[in-house]
Amino acid sequence: MEFPPFQSRQEVVIHAPLQAVWEFNQDLTNIAAYHPRVKSVDLISGKRERGNGVAYRCHLTDGKQTCVEKDLEVVPMERIVTALPEDTMGIAKMLSDYLVEARLTPVASHETKVEFRHYYSTKSLKAKFFNVIAKRKIARDAQNTLEAMKRTIEQYASSSFEGPKEHVAYDQDA
Repeated sequence: MEFPPFQSRQEVVIHAPLQAVWEFNQDLTNIAAYHPRVKSVDLISGKRERGNGVAYRCHLTDGKQTCVEKDLEVVPMERIVTALPEDTMGIAKMLSDYLVEARLTPVASHETKVEFRHYYSTKSLKAKFFNVIAKRKIARDAQNTLEAMKRTIEQYASSSFEGPKEHVAYDQDA
């Protein structure tokens, strides 16, 4: 997959095995449980699990704004590439090639590094100006999301793993 220009990278190490972190992130309804700006998620494609071409709408906590995200590439246990095809804030129109790549890397048997890499072009003067103002905010919001994801996953998974464990179950109705 070809990416637009790289803009920023954030990361966090979650004290849980790769399998547990991957499984938690596959359930799109979990987004509202950890994302600080998302109140609820509509499953546009009718699928609860991530997959190539799966789209979902996030309703933001302000009660007015929404965005649609679509997974373009899902490589199991490695990465997810997600696009922003539409939103009510005008970002998708200004940054039409905006992509986020989420990479998961095992650090140890009980630790997983999760990285967000943001890519987009700033061809127009308006996009360049927006980038000057918003680039740090986008990075800060992404880091806050990763930190909240870490807290949420670690709350379910024990921080002391001794060898292989059976499937970690999450209460997905909470």
